[in-house]
Amino acid sequence: MKGGYEHYMQKEIHEQPEALLQTMRGRVAVEKTSEGNPYHQQRVKLGGLVETRDIIRRSRRIMFVACGTSYHAALAARQTVEELVEVPVVLELASDLLDRCCPIFRDDTCVYISQSGETADTLRALEYAKARGALCVGITNTVGSAISRATHCGIHQNAGYEIGVASTKAYTSQIICITMMALALAEDSISKRERRDQIIDELGQLPEKMKAFMKDQDQAMAQLAAQLKDSNSLMFFARGNNYATALEAALKCKEVALIHSEGILAGEMKHGALALVDEHLPIVVIATKDRMYRKMESVIQQLLARSARLIILCTHGDANMKQYAARSDCKLIEVPGTVEALQPVLNIVPLQLLAYHITVLRGHNVDQPRNLAKSVTVTD
Repeated sequence: MKGGYEHYMQKEIHEQPEALLQTMRGRVAVEKTSEGNPYHQQRVKLGGLVETRDIIRRSRRIMFVACGTSYHAALAARQTVEELVEVPVVLELASDLLDRCCPIFRDDTCVYISQSGETADTLRALEYAKARGALCVGITNTVGSAISRATHCGIHQNAGYEIGVASTKAYTSQIICITMMALALAEDSISKRERRDQIIDELGQLPEKMKAFMKDQDQAMAQLAAQLKDSNSLMFFARGNNYATALEAALKCKEVALIHSEGILAGEMKHGALALVDEHLPIVVIATKDRMYRKMESVIQQLLARSARLIILCTHGDANMKQYAARSDCKLIEVPGTVEALQPVLNIVPLQLLAYHITVLRGHNVDQPRNLAKSVTVTD
């Protein structure tokens, strides 16, 4: 059942390259056609959105509704949707949307994301939006689930069964699904062609990139976990797309390692979080090469000036980050580079492994953390 792995969570982390392939299989034409005009080729085909694609493009706004890890997946891909589709994007936690009785209009498109397709708050939010005439799109990993049946259209993740309570491969698969949705909706845009092609080309290379560095990272994260297992708190700093990575990494440490952890938007660092920084608190800074790189470099400098205990997640071969590591006691986690839209998919992998190894060293139940269930089917 566990395929030679000790726990389902470890197995599912290592299944992610194959899960990404399955999510894209039959949907993404990785190579351009060599005959005729390459722009006449439909490089992203989502059968579930064929009839509603034009309606989504004409929407007043696209609203992503989810809980927990699924919400973080939407946050990671939000910038891609905004950039390619050029429609305002709103993110809503399902429970909060219901508490506020959020206004929803007939020309809104509401996208509901749930691994199980049975999440109670998300399902109630779906019924709330349908009653107001909005187009409802589902992204789930379970065929025949309540959300897949109740939505007007949608995308099935095809990531395979996920047994561990802490979601891993479903998270990265959800980011890919939302990215594919954005690529499909932007197909007719001439101004977005080059950007779309860059992302699609990198989608084809993503599983191999992930697979290539995963084995080495597993060993490196086991060593790092030994240094962090006795920590009482962890902090994760990031900006842009990777703010979702910080939140998701913090959630994994809470869920399975039972360590208090927070994901902090680095732009808000001076509005409170900086007061917690000292030489004892481990801080993970996500500073891969994207539009936020220079700003994250400034964050690293400010944290080092306050003697912070830093762990920097950076792009492989980044000379600047190696200099910081040489001048101070901070440690580096190196990941392969890719386009900005897909970088969170690679960045989360070592942090998932870190949470897993800390949990094992602390002696907690990896696959069934206390007080938690795989699918939240009741509401408060």
